[in-house]
This record gives sequence, structure tokens and C-alpha cells, in this order.
Amino acid sequence: MRYEKTQPGELIHMDIKKLGRIPDGGGHRMLGRQAGARNNDGHGRNGRGYAFLHHAIDDHSRLAYSEIHTDERKETVIGFWQRASVFFADAGIRVQAVMTDNGSAYRSRDLAAALGPVRHQFTRPYRPQTNGKVERFNRTLATEWAYAATYTSDEARAATYDTWLHHYNHHRPHTGIGGQTPSARVHNLTGNYN
Repeated sequence: MRYEKTQPGELIHMDIKKLGRIPDGGGHRMLGRQAGARNNDGHGRNGRGYAFLHHAIDDHSRLAYSEIHTDERKETVIGFWQRASVFFADAGIRVQAVMTDNGSAYRSRDLAAALGPVRHQFTRPYRPQTNGKVERFNRTLATEWAYAATYTSDEARAATYDTWLHHYNHHRPHTGIGGQTPSARVHNLTGNYN
């Protein structure tokens, strides 16, 4: 069942997307198994590990705040939430509720304390579609940023993330919100960025 909150801040969807880190020289996804495996030499069977993209997406506007981290520990999640809440406040959005999955970092008492008066809702177990706005963001980011170009290293990909995120928030029309951009649905934000 599709739903949409009536104003920014009524519900923020939070999630973590795990992406394989790209070895120097490029990875198998863009170069093929043989070349990617050759570039992975020296990193062991598991390659370079993972990058953890932490996201907070406003349900009404689809305005996204996101950061790339090396883990998904509760301390990282709490720091991310503190910066995300400042981002939304600066955009004139008063966050009323946050929805997350049932991961241990999201279930911690420390995160509950960091959320303060913000209501915390959890998705139904094994039902990622409950948090569909952030799951759709993950799919968009995979096709339009993470795997859209051939990057020669994980650092090269990460260096383009802020530019892509700005494009997503301020220039990319979204069919789910009638062809508008997220920034157009946040009254305090329109006109502030080009």
C-alpha cells in the first residue's frame, strides 16, 4: 500500500546501504570478473570490504541526507542522526517521527536518547517495503551513481557522491511526487540552491 505524508518532517525514513568497496584499478562489476579479480589481488578473498551509506529521507518531499561511513555501529548511527537532524532543521523541517528497520544499532537505548522527543517507528520484520521511500532511494543511487560509471577506486566513487546527492535533491524530477524535485516540496529550500 502506497502512502505519503502530507507535510515535510512527519516521517523520516532511515536506512543503511552496504556497498562493496572498489579496488584500485576498478572492480568486477564494470570491468568483468577477470579484471576485477586481478585488481582485487592483495585484498584477500573478501576484497576491500564495504562502505556503509547512511540515509535519512523525508517521506513527503523525498529530500535526502546521506553520508558514507566505514561501519554501521550504533555510535556511527547516532552521530549520523545528529547531523541529519541539523540538516532537516536548516531546511525548515521539524522532524516528528523516524522509521527504521530492526537492526541492532537502531534498537539501541543510546539512539532512543539521541532521538529525544522524535517518535521512533520500526518496520515489520522481513518487510523492507514498509520503509519503501528509502529502499527506492537505494535503488536510484545504485543505478544513477554507484554503478553508473566506471570508477578506478572506491575513493574516486566517493568523491562524486556529494555532487550526485545535490543533483538528486535539487535538480532530479521524481515521478513519485508528480515530477517535482525534493527541494521544490520544501518551502524553505527552494531558491537557495541552483
